Amino acid sequence: MQSRRILITGAGSGIGAGLAVHLARAGHHAIVTDLDAAAAKRVADEIGRAGGQATSLRLDIVQSAQIEAVIRDAGPVDVLINNAGLQHVARLEEFPLDKWRLIVAVLLTGAAEMTRAVLPGMRRAGFGRIINIGSIHGLVASPFKSAYVAAKHGLIGLAKTVALETGDVDITINTICPAYVRTPLVDKQIAAQAREHGLTEERVIKEIMLKPMPKQAFIAIEEIAALAEYLMSDSARNITAQAIAIDGGWTAQ
Repeated sequence: MQSRRILITGAGSGIGAGLAVHLARAGHHAIVTDLDAAAAKRVADEIGRAGGQATSLRLDIVQSAQIEAVIRDAGPVDVLINNAGLQHVARLEEFPLDKWRLIVAVLLTGAAEMTRAVLPGMRRAGFGRIINIGSIHGLVASPFKSAYVAAKHGLIGLAKTVALETGDVDITINTICPAYVRTPLVDKQIAAQAREHGLTEERVIKEIMLKPMPKQAFIAIEEIAALAEYLMSDSARNITAQAIAIDGGWTAQ
């Protein structure tokens, strides 16, 4: 595959960092963005020490002016990976409204603004790939995650709409929907779910997180990266508006 310039949001840790490292190893240039500038720089430096190409930029995805500045400073963007996210676990009647609004602002509105910002350049180039890192919770729901589930469902609707609007050019937009990936974000969820359900963390992993998956295994970042690489390729030019689950069989039930 031709080397691409890939901008990844929320790439200072977790899935975003793993994607940046994996895709840079495959010969692409990773533009690592994160609210935590130091974390983004650490990931970019790690890629550089391994012989890959990467730059880092601070990005607060809920600030429109920062989005505009990052797109301006990043240079051409061939691929956008909307990955930035956060989580909060609580019953809806106890869910802090400021936290609810922030989750939707980051996961959904931020992804929409980033997509809006890169589309003109992709149209000029005649090529673009937009990959949303969604979730199994874009397809199904779990209790105590109303903001996250709502935002991830919205992300799929956003992708379908943008796909219709970009049908006249070689731009695609798809949403990867993994089940649980063992990241720091998920580790925090394990503790929160243990409190909400009155279970041990080990029982949360077994009885809540992995129980719906016939494969009974966490998803590896490498699995997400491999699918992203395919979606970036010329061979995937007719795959758009799709929500693709990596869920160990969860949604077969």
